[in-house]
Amino acid sequence: MRHKSPFFRGARGIALLAFLLAVFAFLSLRMGSASLSGRSFWGGLFGLDGFSTESTILFGIRLPRMIGAVLAGVGLSVSGVLLQSVTGNDLAGPNIIGVNAGAGFFIITLMFFFPTAISLFPLVSFCGAFLTTLIIVSISAGINRSKSTVVLAGIAITAVLNAGISFLSLLNPDVLVSYSYFSVGGLSGVRIGELAAPSLMIFPCVLLSFFLSRQIDALCLGDGIASSLGVNVHRIRTICLIIASACAGAVVSFAGLLGFIGLIVPHMARKMTGQRMCFLLPVSSLLGAILVLAADLLGRTLFSPTELPVGIVMALLGAPFFFWLLIRQKRSE
Repeated sequence: MRHKSPFFRGARGIALLAFLLAVFAFLSLRMGSASLSGRSFWGGLFGLDGFSTESTILFGIRLPRMIGAVLAGVGLSVSGVLLQSVTGNDLAGPNIIGVNAGAGFFIITLMFFFPTAISLFPLVSFCGAFLTTLIIVSISAGINRSKSTVVLAGIAITAVLNAGISFLSLLNPDVLVSYSYFSVGGLSGVRIGELAAPSLMIFPCVLLSFFLSRQIDALCLGDGIASSLGVNVHRIRTICLIIASACAGAVVSFAGLLGFIGLIVPHMARKMTGQRMCFLLPVSSLLGAILVLAADLLGRTLFSPTELPVGIVMALLGAPFFFWLLIRQKRSE
């Protein structure tokens, strides 16, 4: 195995990523489609008299958006790490194998029949993500154990789910309007109250994945080796799928079908730390949060005052990366 730099496997590397995260979080508050002078920014930030409009922009719009970007980056990155680990497939990711589409289909169905049940979004989104994951893994296991089978099964299931989403959207014009933005993925209009339930779902799942990191490492060595080391393979794999589905579903509930984070970030983190979960999970979480913050900031400022949804920015970055992974995997087979 190629030697990995120990920098990001220690406190200094984690501290550097945490510092970069703090910088981008500050920039997310400081910059946006509405330009604020330095005096207006600090006046609004500290709630000084005469800066009520600026305070509303910062705390009512930008702060929830910044928190949402961090949650989305952490949730999708951890989901991608776990999916790639338990399936043994470098191409696995919440949007690639259909997890996002499953969560989206359940949410659109809920919006169609119960348009005011917004509080149920996280739970329904998780159910859709988890059921879709189980279906895809079951189908791929029933056909063969090739790494590409998981991706192909995911693409097929995603096509079916997207057809169902489009069908429901066309039946209800109100759902169609909501879905047009939901399908792209974005953080515009996120409110702080919408983030409470997703955060209560994402952070416990992340902590649980840290707790299981050694058993996941053993699982990555193969089912036979993991069993010989005393790991309950079926239980750990099921728990990891539940965690991955919960994280992805929670993000979909407020950010829509935001793609490619769960695919790109785990590969970046492995280049920096290697395969061990105790290093891979924290680095992936921080990298994911930084990447979503940076993409959202770019989308808000690049064509200001017109806003580019973060999902479009991530698609521009992620699609070439996905093709590169396909080519690399084809050459390795």
